[in-house]
Amino acid sequence: MNGWHGRILKVDLTRGSHHHEDIPLKLLEEYLGGRALGVRLMRDHYKLMPFSSEMPLVFATGPLCGTAAPSTAQLSVVSRSPLTNTIYDCSLGGSFPWSMKAAGIDALFIIGKSPEPVVLTINGDKVEILSAVSLWGSDVPAAVAALKENGPVAAIGPAGESGVLFANIVVGDGNSVGRGGLGAVMGSKNLKAITVDGNFKTDIADLRAFDNSCRDVMRLFTASPVIFGPLGISEFGTTVLVDLIAQRRMTPTENFRKTYFDRSVNYSATTINKVCSPAKSGCYGCPIKCGKISESGKYLPEYDSVSHFGALNGIGSLDAIIKANDICNKLGMDPVSAAAAISAYGEIRGAFATADELPELLGDIAGRHGDGELLSRGAKRLAEKMGRPEFSMSVKSLELPPYDPRGAYGMALSYCTSNRGGCHLSAYPISHEILRKPVPTDRFSFSGKARIISIAEDTNAAIDSLSVCKFAFLGATLEEYAELLTAVTGLSYSPERLKEIGARTVMTERYYNCANGFSRKDDILPERFFKECGSSGYGMDINGIDRSRFNEELDKYYRIRGLNSNGCFDEDVFLDQQP
Repeated sequence: MNGWHGRILKVDLTRGSHHHEDIPLKLLEEYLGGRALGVRLMRDHYKLMPFSSEMPLVFATGPLCGTAAPSTAQLSVVSRSPLTNTIYDCSLGGSFPWSMKAAGIDALFIIGKSPEPVVLTINGDKVEILSAVSLWGSDVPAAVAALKENGPVAAIGPAGESGVLFANIVVGDGNSVGRGGLGAVMGSKNLKAITVDGNFKTDIADLRAFDNSCRDVMRLFTASPVIFGPLGISEFGTTVLVDLIAQRRMTPTENFRKTYFDRSVNYSATTINKVCSPAKSGCYGCPIKCGKISESGKYLPEYDSVSHFGALNGIGSLDAIIKANDICNKLGMDPVSAAAAISAYGEIRGAFATADELPELLGDIAGRHGDGELLSRGAKRLAEKMGRPEFSMSVKSLELPPYDPRGAYGMALSYCTSNRGGCHLSAYPISHEILRKPVPTDRFSFSGKARIISIAEDTNAAIDSLSVCKFAFLGATLEEYAELLTAVTGLSYSPERLKEIGARTVMTERYYNCANGFSRKDDILPERFFKECGSSGYGMDINGIDRSRFNEELDKYYRIRGLNSNGCFDEDVFLDQQP
């Protein structure tokens, strides 16, 4: 094969066994890899509960990973989220995906629960399940340091071990599977870490066409002001959004009660550059290098983390925000959900956490001690337990990221239609509503948003299945990556075919969710966004969302998708019609 190895490694931790299986070429042609392949591999398991020992944890790379195609050292991790109970995928970059592909596999499929803590080591065809008793309880940096000689490491920290519902999986180079609690799934299997290495090469069918396509992509990257401009993400990282979102009056502040924080300048991209003098960092072979590392070698927080530990909790101290983010990385938990749970807790008790209180709170969450036990369940369960469910700013139990939906109506709709829950990446509407790419849309209008969101969801699912970084598409398009895929595999792919694969993936996820009880009742924003205004200013009125227009556009979305008025399927034959 070209592009793929055509192999999956299946591991049963209960039995301590493992074996390789062939993946039919037809299946790879139709599902590519990454998110789509992972979702397809869940077909016989999607009704299992997240902490069932038989629940799979799937790591799947894409056909471009292992080549010099720009921004393709990515994979997707797929399972069922313990936080949301939805089918869940999360992208991972860094050196781990590249080394997993070099191990000669397209996917890793893990089931079972080891009787004691273990580490899974993969070096080409050599696979071992080794004791990790001595590592259990260690933080992520300690685990990575102990195992890095075996190759890139994906590890969990104490949060994953104790079952924090938003625990993540962290790789040694600062990337993580950061949302949905898949680190807790890994912890429930007594799997402390995975190491990967190998010498397998990814073959390319047409090297000349591949080189030409790579040059086309790089030309588009270079021409994109969002990527390589003087204020682009390569220069400043994602925290360049701090000022941009503040100017749009859509910075979630004090648990989304307000949409403007007057101290956000304290942690803006320019402030971080001035105070921290960061070096650039990025995934293996990626030219964009959107990550930032401090002079002391710490990975600095990205936009979502600085905004939620900052504005959402009313904290204006950059030092406190960096410290909180570093604690999350060490303990292995999602900073977005952690900060959102703390913020909901603050509003309910009538006092938001101070900068000095954050470290202890985060430690208690990871260990599930004291107040941390309740916070470790996420904002929705916390708010329900405290008798104030209206203070959970989440959709399908996934805490909303730092883009207030009252300031971008495409975002409002996409939070609700996302199969993962309240996620901005499923359709990434800030691309056209805020960054004006590929074409600008009116952020205060629902007009046309149902179709735009459905197309964007299909496109992004295709991108996740190719396993390409979404930032690449702030410059390039599916046209260029279809040409790259054709050159690598020797098979004919077009943007339309890629979007068909994306649509199949989105609809399969929705089918799984509907089969597990999700429906229109779950495709809804918290009441706050309909009943309360945001923080108007800069000549902008940030009003509550018109519920009737929201419902009209949601109805349109369902019709475009061929769903019934409840957001599900009229006939139970969907899976039978899929490859």
